[in-house]
Amino acid sequence: MFRLYYAPGTCALATHIALEEADAPYEAVLVDFSSQSQRSPEYLAVNPKGRVPALVTDSGTLTETPALLCFVAQRFPEAELAPLADPFALAQAQEFNSYLCSTVHVAHAHRMRGTRWADDAAAIEAMKRKVPSNVTECFELIEHKLMKGPWVMGDKYTICDPYLFTIASWIEGDGVDTAKVPRVMDHRARMLTRPAVQNAVAAEGTQIP
Repeated sequence: MFRLYYAPGTCALATHIALEEADAPYEAVLVDFSSQSQRSPEYLAVNPKGRVPALVTDSGTLTETPALLCFVAQRFPEAELAPLADPFALAQAQEFNSYLCSTVHVAHAHRMRGTRWADDAAAIEAMKRKVPSNVTECFELIEHKLMKGPWVMGDKYTICDPYLFTIASWIEGDGVDTAKVPRVMDHRARMLTRPAVQNAVAAEGTQIP
């Protein structure tokens, strides 16, 4: 059985959904950020990065959402969560998820975690002020250029969809005008009709706007 370490309101939700979609045997373990459990010696022994998600498998522990999503898709191919037989299409899915990880999530993180990049209070406030425009720019690119159909990759649901859903659940807090990204919002609403999404959201107690 896998063990998924998560905290509500984080990108761990994407892997949680993927595990549900794959009907994988797993246990979800809460990491309580309010008590700084992610910095505890016990959790750092699991993930020295002190972040979530972390997925403990029989082969070892994995971190970083794109890696976890790809692992779930490959470990449970019968769930058809990725185009595993097409190297180019699989790379495209990884390309999209890498953009969410390296660019969109980082733009979002400047709102509440500016101390990762600066110590000066004025610089941190300047980063916060840029969040609405930066995150809006990211989601307008997704809206107009990166989404290929009703699902991220087109007509087929993939590991890109729970990841987009997770990060799109933060955009109101980031000051994005959701009227500018109707396809993204439609995608979020469509995701909420899926039982796997409902199960993961309920288990984490996550509030989706």
